[in-house]
Amino acid sequence: MRIVMQPEDAGRKHPVHWPARERCNRAIIVFLTVCTAHRKAVLANGAAVAALRGAWQQADAWLVGRYVVMPDHLHLFCAPRVAGAPLKRWVQYWKSLASMGWPHPGDQPLWQKDFWDRQLRRGDSYAQKWDYVWRNPVRHDLVKQPEDWPWAGELNSLMWHDP
Repeated sequence: MRIVMQPEDAGRKHPVHWPARERCNRAIIVFLTVCTAHRKAVLANGAAVAALRGAWQQADAWLVGRYVVMPDHLHLFCAPRVAGAPLKRWVQYWKSLASMGWPHPGDQPLWQKDFWDRQLRRGDSYAQKWDYVWRNPVRHDLVKQPEDWPWAGELNSLMWHDP
């Protein structure tokens, strides 16, 4: 499939969110990055991560796999639990749930309006992306070793199945 940008897409300030597609009976796994409003450093603490995990578990149209929560953004891998569930609607929903249950009301507004997503195509891509994300706290000089960062984890095991 060839994708052609339309003139109205030129200079776009927000990413295009293509629907997740099943390819040759492979798993659908999406790499997602979400930032806080004005890049406020409000996410990397126990209460915030608990609110995020609770929102992800409640908004269950998509499953959250591995994740890393940084001070002003988060990365996660997700897969649809419900066939055809729109990613954009799911992200809006869990962001809303997290905001409503947020432990520090003064942090509001909490989220940037949009997010970045990319559907993975291969199992090795998943492994490479996870390694990059897992090492993010080291690159930001927050810890010496990735395993020392307390705000990373996995809610569901997302398995890649190559045919």
